[in-house]
Amino acid sequence: MKTDLKTEIASYRARQGVFEVVDVPPLRYLMIDGHGDPNGPVYADAISTLFPVAYKLKFASRNELDRDYVVMPLEALWWSDDMASFTSVRDKSQWDWTAMILTPDWITDDQFARARKAAAGAPAIDRLRLETLSEGRCVQILHLGPFDEEGPVLDRMHHEFIPGAGLQMTGRHHEIYLSDIRRTEPSKLRTILRQPVGPPADA
Repeated sequence: MKTDLKTEIASYRARQGVFEVVDVPPLRYLMIDGHGDPNGPVYADAISTLFPVAYKLKFASRNELDRDYVVMPLEALWWSDDMASFTSVRDKSQWDWTAMILTPDWITDDQFARARKAAAGAPAIDRLRLETLSEGRCVQILHLGPFDEEGPVLDRMHHEFIPGAGLQMTGRHHEIYLSDIRRTEPSKLRTILRQPVGPPADA
């Protein structure tokens, strides 16, 4: 049987229209950093590198450890000097990002090194790393619809729900793309929007 980490990790479930506070455990990801519009070639190169390596790790796990699993969906961290570029302005040229794919915790550094070497021709392989992300307490919600319609949801999250819950933003905006953008109508895209939070500075 294949392991599906989306069903085993509670923070990979979210409800549409409902902000929820969740505790996210430390998790390991394939990661590639970049800057600028996600519709551009730099982001495309990152995706074209992440998935081949992710599948090489899946096959290594199945063949060497007899542990098969479902390759996880694309995710990304997003940030900018001006957070309005995510909510009201939506100036994608100002965005910094880390494109990511979750990797099971039983994958070894040696398996990663071999998968990375086997994908040496991938366009962003020199920027690929395997790293643990510790987000801790987060607020998240399921967004249904086009990416460009996330702005009002994020505005409510940042300026209404989080301060109203006595919290403040502490980390980078995180998106989990549950739908395959190549095969899904924009109106049906399912995306988890996540924001790490902590107690207010004066607490």
